[in-house]
Amino acid sequence: MLKHRLILASGMLALAASCSAGAEAVADKNMLRAHLSFLADDLLEGRETGSRGYDIAARYVASQFLQYGVRPAGDKGGFLQHVPLRATRLVQESPVVELRSARGAETLAYLDDYAVSGSLLEDQSEVAAPLVFVGYGIHADRLRHNDYANIDVKGKIVVVLSGKPGSFPTEEGAHFASGEHKRSLALQHGAVGMVTLQTPVAEKAAPFARNRDYRHIPSMSWVQADGTPAREAAAMQNRISLSIPASKKLFSEVDLRLDDIYALAQANRPLPRLDLKLSMRMFKKSVRSEVASSNVAGMIEGSDPVLKHEYVVFSAHLDHLGQVKERSGDNIFNGAMDNSTGVATLIEAARLFTASGVKPKRSVLFIAVTGEEKGLLGADYFATNPTVPRGSIVANVNLDMPLLVYDFNNVMAFGAEHSTLKDTATRALKKMGMDLIADPWPEMGLFTRSDHYMFVRQGIPSIFLATGMGSARKDENPGRLWNEFLTKRYHQPNDDLTQPINYDAAARFAQLNYMIAREIADAPARPAWNKDDFFGDTFSK
Repeated sequence: MLKHRLILASGMLALAASCSAGAEAVADKNMLRAHLSFLADDLLEGRETGSRGYDIAARYVASQFLQYGVRPAGDKGGFLQHVPLRATRLVQESPVVELRSARGAETLAYLDDYAVSGSLLEDQSEVAAPLVFVGYGIHADRLRHNDYANIDVKGKIVVVLSGKPGSFPTEEGAHFASGEHKRSLALQHGAVGMVTLQTPVAEKAAPFARNRDYRHIPSMSWVQADGTPAREAAAMQNRISLSIPASKKLFSEVDLRLDDIYALAQANRPLPRLDLKLSMRMFKKSVRSEVASSNVAGMIEGSDPVLKHEYVVFSAHLDHLGQVKERSGDNIFNGAMDNSTGVATLIEAARLFTASGVKPKRSVLFIAVTGEEKGLLGADYFATNPTVPRGSIVANVNLDMPLLVYDFNNVMAFGAEHSTLKDTATRALKKMGMDLIADPWPEMGLFTRSDHYMFVRQGIPSIFLATGMGSARKDENPGRLWNEFLTKRYHQPNDDLTQPINYDAAARFAQLNYMIAREIADAPARPAWNKDDFFGDTFSK
């Protein structure tokens, strides 16, 4: 353990020297503690998108940027970029879901059998149509998979299994397994609704019962110039997810059972596509409203007369789930790890760039975004409507929910496999005596669940680091600590400042991310997608 700490200490010093002469800058754990203590305080009431607590947090970040000499890079010469949003809340007494067969109708129970959100387009939504099972609901030519081959779903409700085939590469699979991809395909094929079936794998990663905790939290989308919510279609406003017991009911009229489907999926064998000989009626009422929120954007201008017109984006989401007043007891979702840690790291990285005394060659943008918990909205809005010239962003380094409660000695780097950013991260880790490990949770689809994904969709190589599965202390088990956090604290009110936060680990994490961004900013060549990479080929063109 002592040897490990000496390696880390020497690595941090080597880092400072490696940036350039006079560029010595070392992360300060007390600075990180100060930022985290403010951002995760009850005073901010969970930083819900569009709330006063979020706005206070945004002004705090802007004030820190100003203190460290970071220039405004938002709208109209300020730090804030306005993000127009629409919110919807489900009228909790309103939803009705009925299964209909030749034998009669069965009404499913809200939150026991199914979960549903409000509509962003309609005050009242209703559909009744036959149910058709289409496997995972994925079409991926590159992976030779098409769940819509030789089946007609026009005018029908598609039933899809959550997740993806086990043979899919982890991060490409996360892209195809995303709800947006599946909804888009269903819409293209003329479906009028969607039902997502829970699986044992999904239940382990995200228990269905948690929907009760989130039922009062609004859904949102950013609003386009024509006044419509982005990536929403009327035909897909009727969509629900089912618990495992309710999912099994959909196979009551056919010879195949859901357990058979699970077995095929587990064995990575093709899933059938079939008419379930049932129809479903969905009905709900929603209350919609317009919401104003902001990204916080600051910039350190590059020193190179040519490269300063290119930008490295450092991002972290500032929002969390807010305060659920309908909940008794502790009802503030503070989001200490998710994502006060990331924002604190972002601010500290900005300080390190200026404290080094040496400007980066490329310009560096620091973006604290809104609406991540609502579907990566702030990042999507910024990546679609950047405050710098389109095409000038060369890379994104994203910060989201590092678990800073143990003495980590390796990291996960989501997105690294697809571009030269993997080499950049590996060099930084080596200087600090740490290693890079593979994604330990491929079934969770984390690649599409944080803000870097929205930059990837704009063709920008991106990387998102999280603390890994190794510790310098023999008495710490990172796998157990991650599991405890994900099952007991993630998106819960106790993700707060009572956790045993390791601020030495926080400083190392900030140092590592600074080092990666510094190398990207100073490198002669911009990051590049790997040859024949799926994301590079799909989005960079």
